[in-house]
Amino acid sequence: MSLIRKKMYRIIEPAEKGDLSSKVFDLFMLILIVSNILAVIFETVKPHKFYVYFEFFSVIIFTVEYLIRIWAAPENPLYRHPVTGRLRYAFTPLILIDLIAILPFYLPMIVGFDMRIIRVFRLFRIFRIFKLGRYSKAMHLLGRVFRNQKEELLIVVFIMIFMIIISASVMFYVENSVQPNHFRNIPQTMWWAVSTLTTVGYGDVIPATILGKVLGSFISILGIGLFALPTGILASGFTEEIRLHRAQTGRSPSRGSFCRHCGKPLD
Repeated sequence: MSLIRKKMYRIIEPAEKGDLSSKVFDLFMLILIVSNILAVIFETVKPHKFYVYFEFFSVIIFTVEYLIRIWAAPENPLYRHPVTGRLRYAFTPLILIDLIAILPFYLPMIVGFDMRIIRVFRLFRIFRIFKLGRYSKAMHLLGRVFRNQKEELLIVVFIMIFMIIISASVMFYVENSVQPNHFRNIPQTMWWAVSTLTTVGYGDVIPATILGKVLGSFISILGIGLFALPTGILASGFTEEIRLHRAQTGRSPSRGSFCRHCGKPLD
């Protein structure tokens, strides 16, 4: 049984170089996940029995995969204990995503058949797109970039929130007396601040006073620079991750000048 579990663990984990069975499994799951996402989309165009059968087939596969992952978890040194190890593994982000991917099928059987509830549960099926993170190297790369740049991105988020509050507050006091229906209070004015800072400009709420228009123009210009910050941070993170990956795998043209473990230049 231990050998079978070890074999299953090796198959369901991300494929290593030369591991054909694991690569086939990863490819099959990747195709199944993408097909499920497409099915959720096209089912809203024209319902067909095929989607019902395909959903049933997919849920069986995803359920078996989920149970095998829980069963084989002790093969991972981090979850060695057969009980507590499996419980801790069951609450890791990727496994929770696996659970959410199958819950829409089983929950209506438990809570009843209210059509409104079923429609909400069926919406959860779109979360299967997050399962791609386990089988896609590009998604792994994206996840590492967000983890490495999380502090910088968090600072940008705080700056954005600060700018929205300041912009909404100033515009409220400038425009409230002229347009009390559109700029009724600061929370309502935040809608205008968000659409202006993001340079969307829906046009449903616009300043009427000269001072309001000047402030609106200034805030729009600030928004262009403000929302370019996360783009630059992520671009820098992607560049660093790609450079590090090439240095570690020896694919860099000057691989001899980089450490294969940390990717930093060697003196």
